[in-house]
Amino acid sequence: MRMRKKRHLEDRLANAGERLLLIEGDNFYYKPEDQRLRPFNWAEVFGNDNPVEVEIGCGKGQFILECAKRNPKVNYVAVEKISNVIISACEKAEKENVNNVRFLNCDAYNLPYYFTYPVARRIYLNFSTPYPQKPNAGRRLTHPKYLKIYSDILLENGEIRQKTDSMILFEFSLESFSSCGFVLKDISLDLHASRYAEENIVTEYEKNFADQGLPIYAVTAVKR
Repeated sequence: MRMRKKRHLEDRLANAGERLLLIEGDNFYYKPEDQRLRPFNWAEVFGNDNPVEVEIGCGKGQFILECAKRNPKVNYVAVEKISNVIISACEKAEKENVNNVRFLNCDAYNLPYYFTYPVARRIYLNFSTPYPQKPNAGRRLTHPKYLKIYSDILLENGEIRQKTDSMILFEFSLESFSSCGFVLKDISLDLHASRYAEENIVTEYEKNFADQGLPIYAVTAVKR
């Protein structure tokens, strides 16, 4: 079912302030290549040299905002391509006065236009769309074409932390990480029953899956 557009969405996005760094928009793909490029200097954006971590597919922001509250000396960049969703995260950050998060309303495939040098020590992929049919494998956020982008964003020894309820996506991801030179660690076939459960921050989707008794799969892939 198609998501109903939020009331006054354009006005709300325009009023999101400095937290929402960009709105990519449908016209992005009609722009000349040089006009698409908008590199950010992340130390200038945040006004400090704190470590940077990125969540791709932040949804309504529950995970990234909790991370930011627990770690005020870490800068977070939250990426979400659906405007109707990211506005909730932006407004929640404003309401809760969370100042170490910035938002990008864009497609993950376009991140090289905004991240032009290695800066992130960690990337989070939480419950990305699994696209279970093989013809759609190229749309999975752990496909090698995306892993190349993440590798260019990550610092040396930087990590990708993935959580998913989809065994199909998880198996695909393990193969993709390995084939692209990442080193795998902290693999869990049931995150909530593992030794990593205590420090785990539960996302909106994750709670729904866990409440149904479904296992959560998790892995950390390290750039080498």
